[in-house]
Amino acid sequence: MSAFAELRDLDAEHVMQTYGRVPVAFVRGEGTRLWDSEGNEYLDFLCGLAVTSLGHAHPRVAAAIADQAATLLHVSNLFYNDVQPRLAAAIDELAGGGGRVFFANSGAEANECAIKLARRHGQRNGGPERFHVISAYRSFHGRTLTTLAATGQPQKQETFQPLPPGFRQVEFGDVAALEAAMDERVAAVLLEAVQAEGGVHPADDEYLHAVRRLCDEREALLVFDEVQTGLGRTGEWFGFQHSGVAPDAFTMAKALGNGVPIGACWARDDVAAAFAAGDHATTFGGQPLAARAALEVLAVMREEDVPARARRSGERLASGLRGLAGVESVRGRGLLLAAELGEGSNAKAVADACLEHGLVVNAVTATALRLTPPLLVSDEEIDAAVAIIGKVL
Repeated sequence: MSAFAELRDLDAEHVMQTYGRVPVAFVRGEGTRLWDSEGNEYLDFLCGLAVTSLGHAHPRVAAAIADQAATLLHVSNLFYNDVQPRLAAAIDELAGGGGRVFFANSGAEANECAIKLARRHGQRNGGPERFHVISAYRSFHGRTLTTLAATGQPQKQETFQPLPPGFRQVEFGDVAALEAAMDERVAAVLLEAVQAEGGVHPADDEYLHAVRRLCDEREALLVFDEVQTGLGRTGEWFGFQHSGVAPDAFTMAKALGNGVPIGACWARDDVAAAFAAGDHATTFGGQPLAARAALEVLAVMREEDVPARARRSGERLASGLRGLAGVESVRGRGLLLAAELGEGSNAKAVADACLEHGLVVNAVTATALRLTPPLLVSDEEIDAAVAIIGKVL
């Protein structure tokens, strides 16, 4: 029996079957490269869904994790630790200052925090009925019951009805629809600057400015979900910064730990003050190991100027993709891109064939491939990936 077959059988017998897994088991990574259980090598242009933005096994991040593991892994949030506030300060600086941070373990948990904070803020400032949150169709905010209720994909919600009340969706980019939905019960509008899981659709800058104006007029919070778009991925530190629109709160996760589970919710000081001690908590959020990893990730990102790298490399990747027969268009920002293959195409079959040729991508829609390579990807690796997609197409 092969090493893969043994792993597959163990998984089938002992792991809840909630994933439609691709028949490959990865066992090692370095930079943009992955190796599977059979010794095959791949270019990773998915990065665990935009997680390993510095690449696999980054030496400085690995060293920081090892050092922290030998120093202090965990203490309760009932006590201070010497890493969490330093990380919060670093995030606040990237956000422009004037805010506070709550740490969680994932993007969904960060969004849970933002939703609870919005409800607490709304009810304190507008009464008990002010707890509604408006999001957009095609959005994705998580798989917990609350974040699933905020997710604008009815097919993902059907199995788990009834979902928590107080959530409604409007068309992404439709200012009139949002304005019509914003009554006195609305505590917050929750949006992605680029709808990543929804197919990599960037928001128009004019739309985001209109949303900011409406939130100001109706005294609702504007919350951005930056779980996939944050930390340099789109060519700015955060996706909302392309438009110049300032949020009242925003969330991040995936790239923050470069693979170590950590999420965070930033909120402006006066908004964060809506939480009192005991209103929200977590056992593991902001614990020393995860916080140390994230602190080193941000240090490397700053030194490498990853937003600038994402802009430059994203232009090269998008240009290469547009030159391929079979690619109808390319959309996205920075190194969060989708190659639209057009009506009648089968993006999953193309992604599967790319894997067979040594390239990891995925089908973000039925007709589009998603590419989210490391922000430190080389020109040579970009050209090699484009060549593989061209060969497959």
